[in-house]
Amino acid sequence: MDRKIEKKKWTWQRIAVIAVVVGAAAYFAWSMYQSAGTSRLNVVTERLLMDTVHQGAFQEYIPVTGIVQPIKTVFLDAVEGGKVEERHVEDGAMVDKNQIILKLSNPDLLSNFLNQEANIIAQINQIRNTSLLMEQQSLNLKEQALNVEYQIDLTSKRLRRNKKLYEAKVISKVELEEMEDEFENLERRRQLFRATIEKDSAYQELQQVQMESSLDLMERNLEITRQSLDNLIVRAPIDGQISGLNLEIGELVTEGENIATLDNLDNFKLQVRVDQFYISRVFLNQEGSFQFAGKDYFLRISKIYPQVTNGAFLVDMVFTEDTPDGIKRGQSVSVKLELSAEEKGKLLARGGFYQTTGGNWVYVLDPRSGVAYKRNIRLGRQNPNYYLIEDGLDEGDIVVVSSYENFGDKDELVLK
Repeated sequence: MDRKIEKKKWTWQRIAVIAVVVGAAAYFAWSMYQSAGTSRLNVVTERLLMDTVHQGAFQEYIPVTGIVQPIKTVFLDAVEGGKVEERHVEDGAMVDKNQIILKLSNPDLLSNFLNQEANIIAQINQIRNTSLLMEQQSLNLKEQALNVEYQIDLTSKRLRRNKKLYEAKVISKVELEEMEDEFENLERRRQLFRATIEKDSAYQELQQVQMESSLDLMERNLEITRQSLDNLIVRAPIDGQISGLNLEIGELVTEGENIATLDNLDNFKLQVRVDQFYISRVFLNQEGSFQFAGKDYFLRISKIYPQVTNGAFLVDMVFTEDTPDGIKRGQSVSVKLELSAEEKGKLLARGGFYQTTGGNWVYVLDPRSGVAYKRNIRLGRQNPNYYLIEDGLDEGDIVVVSSYENFGDKDELVLK
């Protein structure tokens, strides 16, 4: 008996066709979903850096490099030129104030001093001789005046006697008149001597002031010349360490030439280069700090240099408390220069995302779904470690902070 064979409905050919159709439909639906406005990108989690938004203390500061320098430096220059005759210290040595460093010789300066000294001594002797002559002249006038006084005394007595003799008619009237004329002449001479002596005294007093002034000027000139000879001996003006002393015996030094530098090592400062971008935000007494040998040291700005060179300006910072032991001149340290006071706020770690988004949006991770969604935010001030969040993020939000350069404009990141 023949049996009717039924045709199978689910052959492998039909299943394959259905699978292709379903796959095409799914692909079409996915493409439509993409074009509808939500785009996704699969990302390997290990390639991402993330940070959790948290409350913390924020302070705006910038890292700058400071060079250790002595707080007091003296440049030794040759006041007088000459040849190096003696060298008493070596470069790098510690010296005391007034200690001899170099001795120079200058035959021309010595000869000039001796000639000037001889001329000044001759002028001093001439002035003193003039003073003696003036005193002698004054004494002569006084002697003549005394002689006139004596003649007046004698004539006065004779005149009184002659008046009595004339009254007794022993002498004639002519003899009496002659005696009276002689007495009047002597009186006039006495008045003349008195006026002459008074003028001579005033003249001598004026001359004496002028001569003393001239003598003082000459002696000061001689002292200046003597000081020039003393300047041939170069001494340390302060206690400190000498550097840059490269002169050798017999070498010629010109006037004004730098001989060496003397650093007072009792205290130090840091000279810091700051980018000109911050020139309006840096002020005197602004504070900073740095670490040395595991300890924090604190500084403040004591001087701001106005010149801007190669896009930066210089400031001097001095220690407000202790100075580090073992710190050396010329050493470089990294300083944290504070630009604002410390405040509380929501903080997000700095990362490469800022270069792509400008701080306007970030990817925020949903831990339940494993998807990071794009979210608009607003960032405030920043320091080398954190951004201060003003809006768009809450405490506890997990943010992708690594670079977004390879993510394009995707709305969502699916973490794998």
